[in-house]
Amino acid sequence: MAITTTRGATISAICTCVPNRKFDNLTETTEFEPEEVQKVVRMAGVRSRYMASESVCSSDLCTAAAKNVIVAIGWEKDSIDGLIMVTQTPDYFLPSTACVVHKRLGLKESCAAFDVGLGCSGYPYGLWMAAMMLQSRGFKRVLLLHGETPTRFSNRTDRSVALLFGDAGSATALEMTESLGSPKWYFSLHTDGSGLDDLIIEGGGFRDRFPEDPRKLFVRMNGSNIFNFTIKRVPTLIQDTLSAAGETMDDVDYLIFHQSNRFIMQHLAKKVAIPKQKVPFTIEEFGSAGGPSVPLTITRGLLKRPADHALRLLLISYGVGLSWASALIDLAPAAILDHIQLTE
Repeated sequence: MAITTTRGATISAICTCVPNRKFDNLTETTEFEPEEVQKVVRMAGVRSRYMASESVCSSDLCTAAAKNVIVAIGWEKDSIDGLIMVTQTPDYFLPSTACVVHKRLGLKESCAAFDVGLGCSGYPYGLWMAAMMLQSRGFKRVLLLHGETPTRFSNRTDRSVALLFGDAGSATALEMTESLGSPKWYFSLHTDGSGLDDLIIEGGGFRDRFPEDPRKLFVRMNGSNIFNFTIKRVPTLIQDTLSAAGETMDDVDYLIFHQSNRFIMQHLAKKVAIPKQKVPFTIEEFGSAGGPSVPLTITRGLLKRPADHALRLLLISYGVGLSWASALIDLAPAAILDHIQLTE
């Protein structure tokens, strides 16, 4: 069990952003028979998805969310010391997408900006990095962006993935607090590279830059292996994180799953005896947006937020890599939560 802790970081705002094109799986899918579509929708829970056009990238969704956040909390752009861009759907091989967003936001030259190439588990990893940067005392304000456009790399004729993915971006504003009583955040970060072939785009990278088989340019998923990996790893991840913090599910207000598949999430919730009211789902409307589905569920999961105390959230992410991660954090009553659509 690998557990790391941080103290002093606080989330000031989270904004999520989706494209303005909403696709209804049941009424708009033409590649499969209606009976097949209905079966997938019942199992995975994805009724609709927001899909980016060919001209929209993760950077566009995240930039829109970041601009919204900066205005909402009144940050001066020159006060932002760090920019982390988590994505596996970058604009370019180089430069980093963080540099693209840095330019669009007009941030200062002394702002550290870099990409993190993680998918499903990326949000807890990104929060950990941002919190560590703030804890170092060299940074006072950090923007964590996490965006993916998986509909752009899914083959519409591949039944295993075609009806699952939606596109989304997010911006999370974190800053250092001087409060002596600030709560500890707990993170547990894991990797099993032996499962790298279970969720992969084989072509397009430098291992196979121009594949003869065009199908290699689309994602391929071994659904049964991913299911078995998730069922094996996630319950232990939840219990280990709570144990390290000396807490139980009674101390947690909400458990926020990466929105992978409704059947899987319901199975996990039942296995670790989590009350249904503590597990919000957004997969029915937004599909599986990869890692950004975690902040998307925070902003759109209809969380009940008391005015007098922070929410204790346990974030659980798992998937491509294979990798899995948790973050046990607090969301203050004053933190702004917002959601927008990108108008092209």
